[in-house]
Order: sequence, then C-alpha cells, then structure tokens
Amino acid sequence: MINSKSFFKLIIFFYAFALTEVVAQTRDSLDIKIGQMILIGFPGAKVDDKVLEEIRQGKVGSIIIFEKNIPAKNSYAELKKMTWTYQRAAPIPLFIAIDQEGGRVNRLKEKYGFPRSVSAARLGKFTLDSVQFYAETTAATLAGLGINVNFAPVVDLSSNPTNPIIAKPERAFSPQADSVALFAKEVIRQHRKLGVVSVLKHFPGHGSSKDDTHLGIADVTNTWNENELYPYKTLIESGEVDAIMTAHIVNKKLDAAGNPGTLSKKIIDSLLRRQFHFTGVVFSDDMQMHAITKHYGLEEAIKLSINAGVDILTFSNNISGSQERTVDKVHEIIKKFVQNGTISRERIDESYNRIMSLKQQLNGGRAEYYREALAEKQREINKLNDQAVAALKHAQQALEKAQAQAEKARQEAEKKDKKKKRKKDK
Repeated sequence: MINSKSFFKLIIFFYAFALTEVVAQTRDSLDIKIGQMILIGFPGAKVDDKVLEEIRQGKVGSIIIFEKNIPAKNSYAELKKMTWTYQRAAPIPLFIAIDQEGGRVNRLKEKYGFPRSVSAARLGKFTLDSVQFYAETTAATLAGLGINVNFAPVVDLSSNPTNPIIAKPERAFSPQADSVALFAKEVIRQHRKLGVVSVLKHFPGHGSSKDDTHLGIADVTNTWNENELYPYKTLIESGEVDAIMTAHIVNKKLDAAGNPGTLSKKIIDSLLRRQFHFTGVVFSDDMQMHAITKHYGLEEAIKLSINAGVDILTFSNNISGSQERTVDKVHEIIKKFVQNGTISRERIDESYNRIMSLKQQLNGGRAEYYREALAEKQREINKLNDQAVAALKHAQQALEKAQAQAEKARQEAEKKDKKKKRKKDK
C-alpha cells in the first residue's frame, strides 16, 4: 500500500505521461498534414526505393514526372507500373504530376510512343474543335498512365514576343486575354472529364517578362499589365479552376516590397484568395529555381511561401546548379516553424483541407479508391484526436482525484498533529 505522497507523485507522473502522449498524437497528425504539402521529383526511369519509402511513411503527398523518368523501352507500360507502384504505397492517394503542355514543354514525346502534341501557340491558331481534340488526347494519355495532375494550361499572355520562357517556346495561346481564357477553358474541361486536375500557370502573369526565373529574378514591374489577370479572374468566376501555380516573378505593382509572387502574401492571399475568391489548391513553381535559391535561403523561402498562402511546395531536384533538397529537411523546417509559432497550425490546416478536398474530387477510374483511402485516413486522424482528448480528460480527472486525496491526507495529518499536540500539552 502506498502513502498519500507517493500516490500523488504517481498521479503527477501519469498526468505528465498523458500530456506527452497527447503531444505525440498531435505531432503524428501534423506530420501527415505537412507531408501532403510536399511535392518532389525522383531520379531515374525506375521506382526509387528511398522515394517509395518516403511515400509509404506519408512524408510526401505529391510527385512529379520529368522526361528523365520515362523508360526508353516499352515506355507506356513501364511508366504505368511506376506510377501505380508509388500510388499503392501511399497512405493517402498521391498527386502524380507532369508538365505536359505540348510543344517544347512535353515530357511524353512521340519517340517514346506517345501521341503527338502541339504547342499552345499553335493551338491558339486552331479552332476550338482542334483544341478539344488535342486536350482530350493529352488528358486520356495521362489518365491511362495514372498521372492525375497536369501543370497546364499556361494562361500567361504572349505579350512580349521576345520572352525567353513563355513566348519563344510557344507556351502561350495568344497575346489576347479573352482568347487565352477561351482556349484554357476547353483544355480544363477535357482534363476534368477524364479525372485529371489541370493547374493554371503562372500567377499573376509571366508573359511580359524579359528574363527566365529558372536562372534568376525576373522583374515585370514596368512591363506587366493588369489585363494579364483576366484569364484567372474569368475562369475562377466560372468555376473552372481547381488549382493554380505561382510565378517567381517580381511585380512591385502588386507587392511594393518586391517579393516574388510565390513568396508574396499580397499576391497570393490578398489578390488571389480574397479579391478573386479562389478557394482551390495553390502549387508553387519549383522552389529550386534560381529566382528563389539565389536570393532566399531555404528556410526563409519556405516560411514566406506558406504564410503567403501556397499549399503545395515543389522541390523537383531537377534544376541544374541547385542544391538537392531532401524531404526530411523540408519537413523538419516546416515542423519547426509550426512548433515555434512562425507558421500557425491553422495555416497548415487550411492547406491540408484544400488538398484533401481536391483529391476527393478526382473522378477517374480510381475514384472509389481515392474516396475510401481518404476517408480511412480521416478516420485515423479523428481517432488520434479522440484518443488525445480522452487521455487529457482522464489525466485531468486523475489529477483532480489526486488533489482531493492529497487535501484529505493533509487534513487528516493536521488532525493527527493537533491530537498529538493536545496530548503533549496535557
């Protein structure tokens, strides 16, 4: 039998242990949510064991495919095996993304046996029927491969014909904003029909730039025109937009501080979210492009982008001259910022909820799998939260009981002392 002091110490220990468990369970939930905000590339044209394990552990919510990932032989079947191997390993279904715009930005080339694609600039000269045909062909190819996100269409205006990253590679439909919106809408519709998410890019407009953000800062302050926002505004208002990619361009007309779009709260939160009322998912352009890495440290870039409103951070490990960024490092930085209050838990929850909502909308042949997998993971998170609340409640009750018993023991000890004192006085 233990005395009251020992019992009280035991209860305090139990209370501390229960609080530790609550923190651990909360941390598990946070880990899941942070993982959904990370998109990575993978090396080679085969399943990468390290990436597969990171996916299995829930550290990664999205992956991206480049041409280096396309097997040279039997390309369709082998790539499909890769995507489904990654997908089956994921506790929450993955976004498997690609830049399949057509023309020069085209990972699934004819030499690998994939259908012919054409550039946006060429499509801009075609009829809507032709746009529909090429968009449907692209979306069907992606859906068949298990790729469910296309970083297309580009809705930048071809306003600067010498632009090295938009106009010259023929990535824009037209210099005319209404034409861009019209063709983009058709591309989005064909992708949606086949269960592939299309991602508009590059917000708030990259078409007037003179420089390539892969290589360094591109400042469009003196060349950008408000008309470049028209495709975004009109497509969002029509309910056609599921996701948008940010641009790393500097535009002091929209952010006087000169933060690149990806890192700008004024551009993403104030303009895109509040003014345009966009509630979908925001992807960053590659965080390893030199417009970011040459001017911002990794921690600063992550902090600014998430607080600006970016939901999914892209780390392709595919930019020449950029230092490789590991999943563990990115995860560690985000978690540290949440724990010290630099990034709020509410901000993480916002992104997580947007991502989950979009994943639930995927309506391809795997729709039921997506819905059930997401529901199961939500049940797990709810169970963790319920257990945490129950543990805290139990610990609180135990502490109150211990305090009551300690008070009772104190009173009894006081009575005994008084009795002893009276006997001594006699």
